[in-house]
Amino acid sequence: MKKFTLLLTLIVVTNLLMAQSPDTTKHPTVADSLFNSMNANNPRQNVPVFSSSRLILSQTTETVKKNNLNFLVLHHFGDFAGSAGGGKTFFGLDAIADVYIGFEYGITNNLNIDIGRSTIPLTGGLAQLELKYALVHQTSDGSSPLAITILGETGAQLYNSFPTFGDRLAYFGEAIFARKFSHDFSLQLAPSIVQDNLPIPNAPGNEETFFSLTASTQIKVSKIMSIVVDYAHPFSSYRSAHGYSDPVGLGLQVVTGGHVFTINVTNAKAVSEVNYLSNTQSDFSEGQFRLGFTISRMFDFNHKEHYTPKR
Repeated sequence: MKKFTLLLTLIVVTNLLMAQSPDTTKHPTVADSLFNSMNANNPRQNVPVFSSSRLILSQTTETVKKNNLNFLVLHHFGDFAGSAGGGKTFFGLDAIADVYIGFEYGITNNLNIDIGRSTIPLTGGLAQLELKYALVHQTSDGSSPLAITILGETGAQLYNSFPTFGDRLAYFGEAIFARKFSHDFSLQLAPSIVQDNLPIPNAPGNEETFFSLTASTQIKVSKIMSIVVDYAHPFSSYRSAHGYSDPVGLGLQVVTGGHVFTINVTNAKAVSEVNYLSNTQSDFSEGQFRLGFTISRMFDFNHKEHYTPKR
């Protein structure tokens, strides 16, 4: 039961704070202004719950506005310590656990299409395609206390040997429920399902399909900086019996101009949800954690009229 401690704590906090109404109209920050573009203009004033569409491991309820493109780079280095880390790999900086490069494009203000590729050595890489849709936005007048976003993702494992092409495919579906409780505190819970057509690892007793639950939070410490935390628990009897670890991440997020930069520490080698939920075996107590970062850069392709001064 110990591994549920963090998750249960966050759930209890949610229940205790649900009655509070967020005051997001006072003291707007750079993050609030920057990611206003990720929400449609609405008389009810949609509340941006998070400063970015991505945290450390998880995605958030935020979507990219129509005709905007979000360029993403997510990088996990090698083990900081332990048998595979330490000075011989410059504390993991000379090694690469996984790198993800992706693009999120706003088809509408609420519907995004995402494509990307990760390079994790475990499977030789994963090519991904995703649709993400914001069902409900949290509003400043309290008429909608939650933001709800759903996403569906498919990926193909690359290069390694598989019996058939269908065995390369994996699927991920998630519903994200989030709330901004105050100007400085946001929290989300996200139940999800993972299906690997060929289980990873391909071992007797490993499930092709399993559920998971993720809890994430953002705590602002200044106008441009926030502490972010991710925790995920796969509900898998195989992983419980074979000593797998729950993915955990702790990071510092900084908003600078059109960029959002997050530096983090996590025990997950993989970036993709399919891979880190299926195969996180690293243990913090054995030094099997790593530095990582996320870079998000927004581009606006909407037509803008230029003002010509009168003479």
